[in-house]
Amino acid sequence: MVVRALRVGVASAACVFSISVMSGVAQGADQADLTVINRIVDEGFNRSELPLTAAYLTDSIGGRLPNSPQMRAAERWTQEQYKAWGLKNVRTEGFEFGRGWSIDKSSVRMLKPRIAEYRAIPVAWTPATNGAINATIVIAPLNKVEDFARWKGKLRGQIVLVTQPDTGGEPAVAPFVRLGRDELSKLDTYSQPRVSMDAEVNKRLERNRFEAQRDEFLAAEGAVAWVRRSYREGGLVHGEGYMHRRNQSPKLPGFELAAEHYRQLARLAKVGPAPTLELISDVKYHDEDSKAYNVFADLPGRDAKAGYVMAGAHLDSWVASDGAQDNAAGSAVVMEAARILNKLGLKPKRTIRFALWNGEEQGLYGSFDYIERHLVSRAPLTSPVYAAMAPYATWNLRWPVKPGPDYDLLSAYFNLDNGSGKVRGIYAEGNIAATPILKTWLAPFASMGADSVVASPTGGTDHIGMQAVGIPGFQFVQDPLDYNSRIHHTSIDSYDHLRMEDLKQAAVIMASFLWMSADRDQPLPKKPLPTKPSQTDPFEYEIDTP
Repeated sequence: MVVRALRVGVASAACVFSISVMSGVAQGADQADLTVINRIVDEGFNRSELPLTAAYLTDSIGGRLPNSPQMRAAERWTQEQYKAWGLKNVRTEGFEFGRGWSIDKSSVRMLKPRIAEYRAIPVAWTPATNGAINATIVIAPLNKVEDFARWKGKLRGQIVLVTQPDTGGEPAVAPFVRLGRDELSKLDTYSQPRVSMDAEVNKRLERNRFEAQRDEFLAAEGAVAWVRRSYREGGLVHGEGYMHRRNQSPKLPGFELAAEHYRQLARLAKVGPAPTLELISDVKYHDEDSKAYNVFADLPGRDAKAGYVMAGAHLDSWVASDGAQDNAAGSAVVMEAARILNKLGLKPKRTIRFALWNGEEQGLYGSFDYIERHLVSRAPLTSPVYAAMAPYATWNLRWPVKPGPDYDLLSAYFNLDNGSGKVRGIYAEGNIAATPILKTWLAPFASMGADSVVASPTGGTDHIGMQAVGIPGFQFVQDPLDYNSRIHHTSIDSYDHLRMEDLKQAAVIMASFLWMSADRDQPLPKKPLPTKPSQTDPFEYEIDTP
């Protein structure tokens, strides 16, 4: 059963929370502060600035690739907003990232056997075409190094389509989803950790290596460009690319083509003659500053020795569209929570810190930089191959983990990064001791559709580094809407697909959780500082490592 979004009128806010109290909100030290929550609800629903914040990030700035001019604009503007709202200690912290990259214009056309405009995007960090490239195509699927031998000597002067053609298919499930009670209950299952030597790290390493190896092979063979097929249907394109280090820049222009157009080219090539394409990629590298910057702002607490709590979302995005659901939505929620709490003049026991991370899409660079700068230190990697990978990919190879200067000061972290669906609950991430506290804090929001504290973990975003070192780090459970089916990273991730009623609800809940965790007598319970785990299956054979 799909749970409908409940529309709660602002005039009935007091009634909402009185019902919550009467229905059994737990008593004691962790009871939700309903008076403050009512004030948060009033400010968050009656005077929200969230739509304006989200619109500026998307409509005015647009897609925010790290170190691009658009991301530099976002770094400046978010700081200006925090200062205008009265937040304190507004600042940035830089970390080494690599090159910026931006698209001025691009196009892909079929010239023969007929003229046709195609939906496509340059792959991030691939070079410009320096004018138009006109060449015939060759279908040469290149999925692994072993495929290279088959095409040696056959690619010179051609545009290489590197994805294996398929037949496609219409979606079999609805693209827009809200979570029902059954789906939420299935999330409430504790997942035991699994340690499998270096298997996952090696898989990721091979994928990273292959992109560079394929580029080297195609350039050596005299190909003029390469094209891959979009992994979603419906004319959507993405353009993700990961070779952002200056010494990693690809040699050949690369494009992603809408799946339907890619298949059309494959069919035409099958019956011959091979179609001719025109490729234009007017892109630029930006090397003025190789550092990317996280943005921070504070709401100071009453007790300087009590530490702090944090809220975070990643400010960066891909550039096929404007990075709205991923993740201007989460960034706007974090910023709105900061505005609400500061506007109300609240003075919690602990400082509340608001983080807008950078470089999340390429490997959680920003949040992991914060963790290693402030929270823990780890042993260095001895392998230069591993050392070149994103930090999150190799954290479980670096032992021991030692507490850093802020390890005992940071008592909770709350993250939002799953689109613009309403908050339905929170992932407890296996923190058994924190679960009953989170349930108490969530209870007042049951009538808004948020009532589930679930045991299962969730990954792929900036809270996982906090969890990995024992900090109580949480991601909110959100309605998926069309995030996974058609929005995530795609060419339609624009403001039009943001659900403002849902995001206002998320900002109210985010602000409330920050207040309750910051003003709690004791910090939220931590999990133990991690030590090197044993192999889950002691009989598993080890994979060779570099």
